[in-house]
Amino acid sequence: MERILEPELMEEDSQVLAYAQADFEAENQGFVDLFREYFPEFSEGQVFDLGCGPGDIPIKFARMFSTCRVTGVDASAPMIRLAEQAVAQAGLSDRVTFRCARFQDLPGASLADAAISNSLLHHVPNPLQFWNKLRQLVRPGAPVLVMDLLRPASPEEAQAIVDRYAADEPEILRRDFYNSLLAAFTEDEIASQLARMNLTRLLIDVIDDRHWVVGGIIH
Repeated sequence: MERILEPELMEEDSQVLAYAQADFEAENQGFVDLFREYFPEFSEGQVFDLGCGPGDIPIKFARMFSTCRVTGVDASAPMIRLAEQAVAQAGLSDRVTFRCARFQDLPGASLADAAISNSLLHHVPNPLQFWNKLRQLVRPGAPVLVMDLLRPASPEEAQAIVDRYAADEPEILRRDFYNSLLAAFTEDEIASQLARMNLTRLLIDVIDDRHWVVGGIIH
């Protein structure tokens, strides 16, 4: 099945609210736990979260790594507003901040001691822009962890995954999940992207029937 692009940004209020209210607790905590598992010696510094959404992962990351500062980046203004509210409520505004910007437009280089991203890449029309910015953003020797959806072999398989994992979710969330699966990349495509960007030291792992993870040290 060929990749079918979806809109790059979530900007509809109903869409943003449905996403923010969805129960991603286990998945988001699992992502942060996976970072700690991949990089047990990491403990402090400036961390960038590309495509931070409503801020749950930056909050979880800041709680796990109490000496880190986290900058969440998202181009959706409604998402950033929800993220700022969530961080204020969590009492972490001194260590977690946000930028409403496209990751492609972030200025500067070698800014981060680590970078993370969950479920951004499938929104990006040109994935090489993402890997290039990731490499620019972090300092040499910095750990990076990226997770996203895995494109199924057919629309029917995509629908089956939606029915399996989001049967009781609102229809708007089920629709977005389905479209995101169609816009996602395969393991082979990710490997090709990393090879083209000379990032083959980063390792790919397919962790379940709908997600891949890329992790490693940027040199």
